[in-house]
Amino acid sequence: MRVPRLRRSPRSLLVTAVLAVLTLGVSGTAHAEYPENFNFFAGIPFELANPGGDMPGSNDWSCKPTREHPDPVVLVHGTAGGAQTNWGAYIPMLANAGYCVYTLTYGQLDVPWPLSAMGGMKTIEAEGAELANFVTRVRAATGAAMVDLIAHSQGTIVGNYYIKRAGGSGQVNKFVAISAPWLGTYGDQMNIIRRFAKELGAGDVDALAVGTGICPACSEMVGGSAFIAALNSDGVYDPTVSYTNIDTIYDELIVPVSIGLVPAPNATNILVQDGCSTDFSDHLAIAGSHRVAMWALNALDPAHPRTVSCEFIPPFTG
Repeated sequence: MRVPRLRRSPRSLLVTAVLAVLTLGVSGTAHAEYPENFNFFAGIPFELANPGGDMPGSNDWSCKPTREHPDPVVLVHGTAGGAQTNWGAYIPMLANAGYCVYTLTYGQLDVPWPLSAMGGMKTIEAEGAELANFVTRVRAATGAAMVDLIAHSQGTIVGNYYIKRAGGSGQVNKFVAISAPWLGTYGDQMNIIRRFAKELGAGDVDALAVGTGICPACSEMVGGSAFIAALNSDGVYDPTVSYTNIDTIYDELIVPVSIGLVPAPNATNILVQDGCSTDFSDHLAIAGSHRVAMWALNALDPAHPRTVSCEFIPPFTG
């Protein structure tokens, strides 16, 4: 059966999301079919309906990888994202494609929901340790020797820290890095936090930032920081991992775009506007774009490539 590909606003999906949670439950399998919606904010209604839960299709701890897809896929969200809110486009797509899909919210503050739904708010060192523990759990549950990572924004740095500094080398096969600030970012990261807070109805996060020192990871990712220098002191990439970097000229945080497309023998770099001037993906939309999702599938399974056609991709949502 062909899975419908839709683009609708996240608020219009709330009723559908509630019904999905009630009928499918919070666990999924690698063989069920889930509605696919290539919109960056497609996961927001699931978080609103089931705070802190698992989006259908993810975190099925009984899932066993297949011969075709032996590596479970771990999704690593960006700044202020979460297990459901960052990956509404990817969880159903990957589950429908036969992958065991796992996702976590790392770096959560000890605050009430909905602020607790916004991850990536601790140091990258602490967050990398959380990811390491999560991957250990995934490997133990699935029996897999290795996992593949798909990460967005801050998640790319957290993922690379885990690989290079927290014991992940040799445990990760492929790494799809979407909007990776490999060499450090110079953009206003608070804008991303404000956007997630607005979608979740979380109120004034600027006041919270003043009171709590929100997002120490954000300062660690700034270009020229001691953290970035130390992480890249032995090169940007781990030589045992196959990297696919995907970025856009309209990314307001990855400036210049070359910081996310660092060349190396084990890195494939994709600029979404190459051959497609109607792709207006920005920092958030790129993780909801159907085109980028197809490139991600191709990186995971290059033997069975999907067609990546040029199409209109709007900013903000993808």
